[in-house]
Amino acid sequence: MSEWNQGSEWDQTSVKPDRVPRSIDITRPHPARMYDYYLGGKDNFAADRAAADAALAAAPDMAVTARANRAFLGRAVRYVTAEAGIRQILDIGTGIPTAGNTHQVAHEVDPSIRVVYVDNDPMVLVHANALMADGSRGTTSVIQADLRDPAEILALPQVRDAIDFDEPVALLLVAILHFIKDAENPGEIVSTLREALPKGSHLVLSHCTLDFSDPETGDALREIYSRATAPLVPRTHAEILAYFDGFDLVSPGLVHLPSWRPAVPPTANHLSRVHFYAGVAQLS
Repeated sequence: MSEWNQGSEWDQTSVKPDRVPRSIDITRPHPARMYDYYLGGKDNFAADRAAADAALAAAPDMAVTARANRAFLGRAVRYVTAEAGIRQILDIGTGIPTAGNTHQVAHEVDPSIRVVYVDNDPMVLVHANALMADGSRGTTSVIQADLRDPAEILALPQVRDAIDFDEPVALLLVAILHFIKDAENPGEIVSTLREALPKGSHLVLSHCTLDFSDPETGDALREIYSRATAPLVPRTHAEILAYFDGFDLVSPGLVHLPSWRPAVPPTANHLSRVHFYAGVAQLS
């Protein structure tokens, strides 16, 4: 039997079905593919769409939040590259590449900036060739690994070959820590990564919160994501702020995501529909 998937739902994705390993489980929703669906992508499957639709029914603003988070990613990457001068990025939990991804934004500033994507979803690796097709081959790489084992990520030869840990690094943990359970020690994960970074490095982080939501919505979302490959663990401002221990937050600090250095001030209506905090900080 072939090791590659053939036909069926793969025909609707942007990758060729005969080049996707059968090991990818499309019967259980994955947060990265649900996020792709929120953003209007097509690299998702029936289980992902069903779970995402249920999430949207419980919290109709999930898609608005996803798009706002993508916009924050662009602003933050432009900041760490154009203003902070960083020339290497470690993006963990990147998800399925879409327009305006980290390497595209960074290379608008400087095509030589090195970007390493890390994600535990095999679908991200499937997209590697397409990712490199835009001329970024040699400066951009994609690695399958899990944030829950940060020491393994840091020790991977592919990471060590691409990232010089004697020079400042931008560490991106964008919309990923809320998929790490408290029992999996997310604070320790961030601490392990921080200790590997030299002075001048930056942390870019966004995180789901229920500070702007009602408890019923939170309960519904937790139930939906409990059936996915990772749970959803929204956290408070104080809990998220703790991840920046050892870093110095840059202005405006850890704020409601649309309020982080927007080109145009967000409206009250837009703010009310986005359920993330976001911040950027420097290691000094």
